[in-house]
Amino acid sequence: MQMYFYMTFANTDNYLLAVMAYDRYMAICHPLLYAVRMSHKRCLLLVAICWLLASLNSVLYTLVMSPLSFCSSKEIPQFFCEFFPLLRLACSDTSVIETISLIESYVDVLGPFILIVISYICIFCTILRVPSTKGKQKAFSTCGSHLGVVALFYGTLCWVYLQPNSRSPEQNMISSLMYTMVTPMLNPFIYTLRNMEIKAALKRFIGRIKKANLLQFFLCSSKSAVL
Repeated sequence: MQMYFYMTFANTDNYLLAVMAYDRYMAICHPLLYAVRMSHKRCLLLVAICWLLASLNSVLYTLVMSPLSFCSSKEIPQFFCEFFPLLRLACSDTSVIETISLIESYVDVLGPFILIVISYICIFCTILRVPSTKGKQKAFSTCGSHLGVVALFYGTLCWVYLQPNSRSPEQNMISSLMYTMVTPMLNPFIYTLRNMEIKAALKRFIGRIKKANLLQFFLCSSKSAVL
């Protein structure tokens, strides 16, 4: 169950990034059709499809893992039930499962990533044809937060799963920690940086830190002068 929910949430995030890229493609490349193509019902349908595909994907992995026998150590060298560490503990023949997972993972990860790349190629071609500099900046700012999350998501994904198998369990756990906890925690901050209230609060917070550091510097200087 833990593996199922973990894979469902991760795959949903993957699919939603592709849907968000399509949303920005419609907003920039076809602004007059945006209200029709991205209506409330269409958005709900796209989100439901993302959840459905992610759930079916996780069911597939759960079903292929259920008949395996685990006759060796049942201690997983990870802080949660991830698919590949769990697969390494099986004493059954896993060659078929590994082949299925390899093919499916390429389709599952590369499919949305290719859609994102195609969407942004079209977006950049449209932005380059915009005559005003202000219009280009506005279009780029629309895509900035999403591009940051895409880079963070797929960057950590590659860092976790494209590393050599010779890594120690501690290194694997640190890599997985980046992917499962650090990336989701940073997402809300990235998405809200375009919000004016968040920007104002962030500036006030940085200003307070600068004032506190400056005050501490003067206090230390005055103490040194007295000594």
